[in-house]
Amino acid sequence: MQLLADILIAIIAALHLYFLYFEMFAWNTIGRKTFRKIPADVFPHTKVLAANQGLYNGFLVAGLIWSLLIEDQKWSFYVAVFFLTCVLIAGVYGAFTASKKIFWIQGLPALIALVLLHLK
Repeated sequence: MQLLADILIAIIAALHLYFLYFEMFAWNTIGRKTFRKIPADVFPHTKVLAANQGLYNGFLVAGLIWSLLIEDQKWSFYVAVFFLTCVLIAGVYGAFTASKKIFWIQGLPALIALVLLHLK
């Protein structure tokens, strides 16, 4: 179970690295394609806000990768649980405030990884 949890944590980290990229560097291109319901003229005005959000995704990436690099099993577990819980909370909040798809893309993988971590 630990290997499966680690693989899922790496996938979640990669997903959030992608979020960081498009929110910080490709908001006007990938952001527009991703959030089609938002009028195109809004994107240039929200670029700084999106970059800030992307930076927070970068912190999630750093924490998740850090959890994979910690040799002490207890601390690796604690750090992974903390950052996966942050991702899960963000996914639940996003589902209630923006789009239900956010839970399926972000929250559910974090929830599954948390369950796998506790099954080891």
